[in-house]
Amino acid sequence: MSDAQDPAEDRPLPEHTRPDGVSDATIEALGKYSEALEVLEDARGSLYRFHRLTGTADLAIGEAVELFRTAGHDAIADEIEAEIVGRNVLEGRWTFQVLEEYDDGYFAAVKASERDARERLVGGRRHLYEAEMKERERSHGRRHHEARPHDGSSQG
Repeated sequence: MSDAQDPAEDRPLPEHTRPDGVSDATIEALGKYSEALEVLEDARGSLYRFHRLTGTADLAIGEAVELFRTAGHDAIADEIEAEIVGRNVLEGRWTFQVLEEYDDGYFAAVKASERDARERLVGGRRHLYEAEMKERERSHGRRHHEARPHDGSSQG
């Protein structure tokens, strides 16, 4: 198989090209909004990590209570069980409720707003800032620097 690619095939797919009449400033603004959404995705992952770590710790605390009882320290076990086991991590909330509130509130609003901006300004196309960066930075015509996958998929 040749390393050379048909020049007609060495262009980005339409969904990774700027629509006619869209300014550099618009692409930059959409790119910055997309970047912000990526940071929120990371923050969301951190909340899920917080949820899992807190749950793991809570289960270990429950095991510690039983170990205190086995060791003859019923008063300490009773205090921990009454004050800590099943306690809210924030006022009125366990971690799953924190996640749900974040997902359904702020995160959902930002995600919808970013999608709406893309729909209104570039027909919903995603990652145009990055796609244009790829076109500037890749070595055109070289293997492993293609504009798009050989299999015709839109993944890149």
